[in-house]
Amino acid sequence: MKTIALILSLLLAGATGSFAQCGKKFTITTSKTEHMDSSGNITRTDDEKAVVVIGKTDINISVNDDHKMSGTIKADTCNWPVAYKEGKTVVKAVITTQNGEDKNVTITITGKDGKVSLLFEVEGEPDDRIRVAADKFEETL
Repeated sequence: MKTIALILSLLLAGATGSFAQCGKKFTITTSKTEHMDSSGNITRTDDEKAVVVIGKTDINISVNDDHKMSGTIKADTCNWPVAYKEGKTVVKAVITTQNGEDKNVTITITGKDGKVSLLFEVEGEPDDRIRVAADKFEETL
């Protein structure tokens, strides 16, 4: 019985660690944006500051402190064995652009070798995928 309790405790501790950032609000700050075509070829690179705030149910994006978009998260999956460094989150959301247009977006956040990147894919726009590398990735209170 003690062995079963110990195994369950270890499994729960491991699960808690692997999903430590899941379900929490976090902020990602970037300084460079890469635009790619559907094959992953970079078509344009922009030096611009972007701040992406992802909560449990909503997402807010600002670029250069003025271009703002917000949206509602419809679904997400999350698995981070090493919080904020190694793992993956996929967010499906509806984003409202500055001109009031709603767009279905898939955001894939990937952590590998301690580096975090985001890939934005807008439904119906396969030749304008956007990738950014996180300069800063942190939990927001």
